Amino acid sequence: MAADELMTWHGVPVLVCDRDGRKLSGGDTALDLIGDAMGCQAEVVAVPVDRVADEFFALRSGVAGDVVQKFVTYRVRLVIVGDIASHVAESDALRDFVREANRGTQMWFVADRAELERRLARG
Repeated sequence: MAADELMTWHGVPVLVCDRDGRKLSGGDTALDLIGDAMGCQAEVVAVPVDRVADEFFALRSGVAGDVVQKFVTYRVRLVIVGDIASHVAESDALRDFVREANRGTQMWFVADRAELERRLARG
């Protein structure tokens, strides 16, 4: 069983998901994470890239859109934590998606927890 933990960085409660656990693979798994976040009053869910289904990174599959829409609807921010370079190298569309996501506030792709902490410090 995965041991997710609630952390607070710069006043922002973050549900940090364990590497082991159900993969983020669509709307249902997104809703499960959102429910967990709401249950502990987290504003951000940080999911390790190991827990993200490969289909998420294939934008044509619609998985990323489904997941992101759920997080937007429930006003919980999503952060994918880890190295996605191999996925980005395979898709210009994904590269553009990541760049645009990182310009906003709803969803980010970060290399590690330290980068997430720095982004949260900026507000």
